[in-house]
Amino acid sequence: MDHPLFDLINQKILAAQEAGDFDNLEGAGKPLPKEDDPENAMLNRLVRESGGAPEFVLLSREMARLRAELRETDDRTRRQDLLKEMSMMDARLELARKGYR
Repeated sequence: MDHPLFDLINQKILAAQEAGDFDNLEGAGKPLPKEDDPENAMLNRLVRESGGAPEFVLLSREMARLRAELRETDDRTRRQDLLKEMSMMDARLELARKGYR
């Protein structure tokens, strides 16, 4: 069964074609750019454009923040907590890197 909006969508596309809205578009007649992951190209583009990053990048940023905090603190208890957190973060980071490959 077709979705109820298919007819409306097709009408809008036909009207745009007739009005010439698709004429002289940038890249017309040129091949599409190569994609490393064609099945997820749209999802990857949306993530990139919305400022998203792979998990290992986010974890790396968090690790850098923890290192900076470790350098700045003199509290022994807080330093121990940070070192534990960094150890766990390092394991998560390694798993995320392996998963990304």
